[in-house]
Amino acid sequence: MSSWDSIIRSAIANKRVLEFTYHGHHRVVEPHVYGRKNGVDQLLGYQIGGTSKSGGVPDWRRFDLPDVNGATATPSGFPGPRPYPSGKHTEWDTTYAIVK
Repeated sequence: MSSWDSIIRSAIANKRVLEFTYHGHHRVVEPHVYGRKNGVDQLLGYQIGGTSKSGGVPDWRRFDLPDVNGATATPSGFPGPRPYPSGKHTEWDTTYAIVK
């Protein structure tokens, strides 16, 4: 499990927006799924603010948690699950937490 385990689980359970740095970019993210894929803990979130290398904010993103720095839950909430373009979540090896 990542060092951010309790922060991410709490943010998902309480529908709180996360802020962190990932690959040198400040991210503002609605966390939706926390799990493990191909041996790496990851977060699937809907990035609503900040920047990214590829641009395109807002958009869905997967974040490898070993590359996340300074994650904090904000007081800002979000209403819950967002529709996925495909209509379903992508596959995970293990799911630790998912927004309801």
